[in-house]
Amino acid sequence: MSQQPPGRSTSSSPPRRPDASMSLLTNVMDHSLDDGYAEATARRQADGSAGMPRTLRAKLGLAAGLVLAALVVTVGAAQARIAAPVVAKEREELIDRIEAETSAAGRLEDDVDALRAEVGERQRKALQEHGGEQGQLVALLSGATAVRGPGVKLMVDDAKDTEQGGGGPRESSSFSDTGRVRDRDMQRVVNGLWASGAEAVAINGQRLTALSAIRAAGDAILVDNKPLVPPYTVLAVGDGRQLSTDFQDSADGQYLHVLQQNYGIRTSISDQEEVRLPAAPSLIVRTAEPLATGAGKDVANTGKGTS
Repeated sequence: MSQQPPGRSTSSSPPRRPDASMSLLTNVMDHSLDDGYAEATARRQADGSAGMPRTLRAKLGLAAGLVLAALVVTVGAAQARIAAPVVAKEREELIDRIEAETSAAGRLEDDVDALRAEVGERQRKALQEHGGEQGQLVALLSGATAVRGPGVKLMVDDAKDTEQGGGGPRESSSFSDTGRVRDRDMQRVVNGLWASGAEAVAINGQRLTALSAIRAAGDAILVDNKPLVPPYTVLAVGDGRQLSTDFQDSADGQYLHVLQQNYGIRTSISDQEEVRLPAAPSLIVRTAEPLATGAGKDVANTGKGTS
């Protein structure tokens, strides 16, 4: 007897709803009103308390409430409209005062700068005119005047590969990059030039005096609180050839040579027939006291410095 091939059931189950997986959202949408609220609404509708008030007293109360709300809104709008011009006027006055005070502060700053420049100029003239026999020397040593004459030109620059390292005079935990010129390197260079006979020194056009400071701020070198960038050009007035020889033979010159050999710091020195150094940008006379000499002349005993 032949067997019938198994066939599929002809009874089909109901199709699945597309939102069957979102039963919670479907329930919320279908029953947005809680059962308790629905019952309370049905009771009010049954006893006639739902909807607009029907008694005269209730209607009067509702009308009074609406009138009061409208009155509050009207009064607030009127007050805002009245106060708006006053606020705008006060704002304009405040802006004018700020602008006027800012202009006044700017004028005062200009006056301060002009007075500071005048004081510095008078101090320089006082050093030049009332220094007696040593007036020029005092002005030169204090950086009060620009100078020119024979000297040397020393160039100091960072290494091309600033990651070079090794032992030597720069080995220190504070030097993360031994191929960069540091503030204490420039201090030794300048002190070596002074010790070798330099009469005046400037770095990148910044004149140094007896009270000048060379410090560091991060990777920048500050000379009298003014940042300098490499390459550093050091100009020194003195006997050019002799000054160059004495500096290179000194301990500081040898220190610079070690930096060049071990760390790749680039340096060059040459004697010049004439170098020009500017005056110190701001000179402060610490003390000035005339001293009687045997010839009856006064010599200024002057301290000097930079601000």
